[in-house]
Amino acid sequence: MPEMYFDVRWPDGATQRCYSPSTVIEDYFTAGAQYDLADFLERSRTALGIAGERVREKFGFFCTGASGQLEQIEETARVRAFPAGSKVTVEALLDADGTTR
Repeated sequence: MPEMYFDVRWPDGATQRCYSPSTVIEDYFTAGAQYDLADFLERSRTALGIAGERVREKFGFFCTGASGQLEQIEETARVRAFPAGSKVTVEALLDADGTTR
C-alpha cells in the first residue's frame, strides 16, 4: 500500500506527524489548509477508517497503524481541550520517503 504522512499544526502551535497506510488522506486534506477542529477530527475519522479498510481488503486485516493514529489525534484534541472554533492546519502531505506531495 502507498503509505503517506501528513504534518499537522495544532491550535497551540504544536506539530505532529501523522501516518496513513493509504493515499486516501489526499481526498480529505489539502496541504496548507486550515480546518475547524471538529471538521479536522471528522475528516481524520473518515479518511483513516477508509485507509484501514483498504488494508483489510488487500491483506485481510484492518490496519492497526490507521486506528492507532486516529487514537493519537483524538487523544491530542481531548487532552489539550482546545476551545470551540480552534483551527488545525495540515501543513504538508508527504510520501513515505518524506517527499512533499
